[in-house]
Amino acid sequence: MRLKAKLFLGFASILAIMAVFFMVSIYSLDQENKRAERNQQERYQKLTYSKMVEGELNNISRYLRDLAFLDIGGHDFVETIDLIKVSREKVGTALNFLEASAIRDVTKNLLRQIKAENIMYNELQENCIALASSDQKAEFERVIKVGAGERRQIFKYVEELNRLEDEALNGLIKSSADAYNRALIFLFASLILTLLGGAGITVWITRKVTEGIRDVTEVMNRFSSLEEHIDLPRIDIHSDDEVGEIAAAFNEMAGSLEKHALHEQEFIEEIEGQNWLKSGTAEITALCQGIEDLRTLANLLITKITPMVEASYGVFYIVEGYGDRHCLKRLAVYADNPLGTASEVFLLGEGLVGQCALENKTIRLPRVPRDYIKVTSGLGESPPQGIIILPVAFEGQVVAVMELASLQLYSTLQQELLELISKNIGITINRVQAHMKIGSLLKESQVLTEELQSQSEELQLQQEELKSFNENLEAQYKHSEKRAMELETLKAALEEKARQLEESSNYKTEFLSNMSHELRTPLNSLLILSQMLIENKEDNLTPSQVEYVKTIFSSGNELLSLINDILDLSKVEAGKITIHPDIFKLSDAMDYVKQYFLPVAQQKNLDFIVEMSDDLPHTSCMDEHRLLQILNNLLSNAFKFTNSGSVTLLVRRAEGQMIANHDIFKTSDWVLAFSVTDTGIGISKYKQDMVFEAFQQANGTTARKYGGTGLGLTISQRIARLMGGFIKLDSVEGRGSTFTLYLPSHNVGIGASDIFRAEAAATTLKSSPSQVVKAVEAVSKVVREAEESQKVENGNARLEGKKILVVDDDMRNVFALTGALENQKIMTLFAENGKEGIEVLEKNPDIDLILMDIMMPEMDGYEALRRIRLIPEYANLPIIALTAKAMKNDREKCIEAGASDYISKPVNLEQLFSLIKIWLYR
Repeated sequence: MRLKAKLFLGFASILAIMAVFFMVSIYSLDQENKRAERNQQERYQKLTYSKMVEGELNNISRYLRDLAFLDIGGHDFVETIDLIKVSREKVGTALNFLEASAIRDVTKNLLRQIKAENIMYNELQENCIALASSDQKAEFERVIKVGAGERRQIFKYVEELNRLEDEALNGLIKSSADAYNRALIFLFASLILTLLGGAGITVWITRKVTEGIRDVTEVMNRFSSLEEHIDLPRIDIHSDDEVGEIAAAFNEMAGSLEKHALHEQEFIEEIEGQNWLKSGTAEITALCQGIEDLRTLANLLITKITPMVEASYGVFYIVEGYGDRHCLKRLAVYADNPLGTASEVFLLGEGLVGQCALENKTIRLPRVPRDYIKVTSGLGESPPQGIIILPVAFEGQVVAVMELASLQLYSTLQQELLELISKNIGITINRVQAHMKIGSLLKESQVLTEELQSQSEELQLQQEELKSFNENLEAQYKHSEKRAMELETLKAALEEKARQLEESSNYKTEFLSNMSHELRTPLNSLLILSQMLIENKEDNLTPSQVEYVKTIFSSGNELLSLINDILDLSKVEAGKITIHPDIFKLSDAMDYVKQYFLPVAQQKNLDFIVEMSDDLPHTSCMDEHRLLQILNNLLSNAFKFTNSGSVTLLVRRAEGQMIANHDIFKTSDWVLAFSVTDTGIGISKYKQDMVFEAFQQANGTTARKYGGTGLGLTISQRIARLMGGFIKLDSVEGRGSTFTLYLPSHNVGIGASDIFRAEAAATTLKSSPSQVVKAVEAVSKVVREAEESQKVENGNARLEGKKILVVDDDMRNVFALTGALENQKIMTLFAENGKEGIEVLEKNPDIDLILMDIMMPEMDGYEALRRIRLIPEYANLPIIALTAKAMKNDREKCIEAGASDYISKPVNLEQLFSLIKIWLYR
């Protein structure tokens, strides 16, 4: 029976009216319960925010105390300050909520007080942070204590707030109970009224019920026809009766079904994704089975993986040995572009590919510049949207790298697949590499096996022939012994040859030394006597005779220069030239050069200009003697090959690409450039390299026209390289040349005066030989400067009456030296060898100084020096060594033997007299 018929039967109307009033009563009770729940919920939220205020204030207090134990400026220090700010914001949010939900004025006033106290506490927090950041611990502790008091005051206000809320809640509970009682009264009254109005309302109720049921039935009929439970229909609720509850339940059920369907769809997608990952990984693994070549494997992998993750371009790199390092070599490319920029090889750490291999970490580029790379097809080209670079590792070691470019960004699932594949294929690559290595070894083994088999067959043949060879074995054995003896003899011969070569080198050195002595010894007397004749003190030579003597003196100096060049070249080639850097004034060196070459310029009617840049240091640290030797050679050539115009010496600081391209200058404070420019004949471009070769000139005719051996530039270039620099030539034939000497230098400050340096050097005369040499050089320099500022006659007067012994086996030198000394009114004695020199010294104990030659018969100068120094009364007697040798360590040998100083032949009289004055009046 239908519900409509039942409702019209019996007590349908009364039951309906009763139901209506009952529902109204229930509704009233339900509304009261809901209101009570809302009040309780509001109370719970307020209590929660109150607890939040208390909890966050406690957190702030703890964080503030932690600041005292953290490193200022460290990561934990900054993180703690951020936590304080977060807790402070939470406290502010909670107080704002409590204030917004407050109804009574007393509650609002209390919340204002709490917020005011909180503002003060926030200021204390900032003060504490500032004190902790400046490491003021004492003040920090005091402010912390003040903050604790502020915090306790806030807690009191919060407790008062909770108490007021409890009172308000109790009032609400009481009012809810009264409302509930009123609802019960209304219920009983409703039952009475139901009897009165039941009949009239029955028909209306019935119609309403049937309409609601019809709506529910219609929606349910449509619900059963839907296959997917995603967008289900809903029932419109127009009443709060049973039908409305059914509709609400139905709507809730529909929502649950939609959520379940959505979760089911997500679960299915996840399962499908996992299945896709597993199937893709399995497919790659299966693809790699049976492959025994790395290039084939790389091509298969990049061809399969690239479209699998919807990429459009891919490169596969394999790790290979590169000398003593490793590199990544491109092995396969997917969708290769002939105009692409994929490099063939990357070193570890080079580029993103090398960095990926170095760190063993995936690199993702979600935003790629438009000019990075182009993915091309037959219809056009486009830049990729995303690039991913994955390392392929085996047991923690990267063995390969894949780089893939896609026209869209990679999904999480695609990236996960690539990670899984990169982990799996490392094993395969290692297997293929091992297989290839085993295959290579197997091939070698097969070759060796074949060779062994062949040798075995030969051995069998040999065994058959062995019987016939047995008779010859003894003879072969004897032959082998004889051969071994011959080898021993050959080895001994080779060792003897090596010894002879070493002796030959020593003989060459000794020959150069003796040749220097033999050449310089007669040249010494020639130069000394010609120099004395040039002075013409007795005024008994005609002007033409003086000119003849000057020519002899000039020729002797040219011969001396040639000897020096040959010896310098020999010493350079043998590596026996040493550089002795020292501090000197650049201006003094340039003044010396200017004074030296100014007469030459005046004689040839040329302009001679010496310029120094303003930004140069006052002093420099390098070998001044070798610098002047190079400059003298360059300037001599410039004046030699220039007939008109000018010669310029420019000293400047070198800069630019010329210096940047040479590593030897990177550790120097300065690089000085000495440019010698002339307006002479110039050098053609194709002959410019020739001028730095030994015995070469740019034009063979120049040697005949201008003279020279062609050694000067060779020696200068090699000395420049020993000093850490080089010489550069710029020349135009017919217009002149520029030789630029580049030398590294260190900027040093100007120390004490030269006089002070001379005195300090003189105090070290009794120290080591090398210190003695440096001291004497310094003193010599000072004495020479002093002599230039005084009259020569005043200096010479200091030598009158002194007695000097000359020990030399060459009577020409004895004659020249004694003549020069006697011109200075010095008493002289002489001896022909060291033994006679000691005998003369013992007979004349008043000798003031000895000039000792080194190369002498019977007893040489070294032995004579040692024996003289063994005599106590002559331990401090000044002895100046004279030698025609000019080889390395000659000075040191003389000083070690006992000489006070050293001067080489040919002797420069001015230098000799300066040394004599130094040692007589030190």
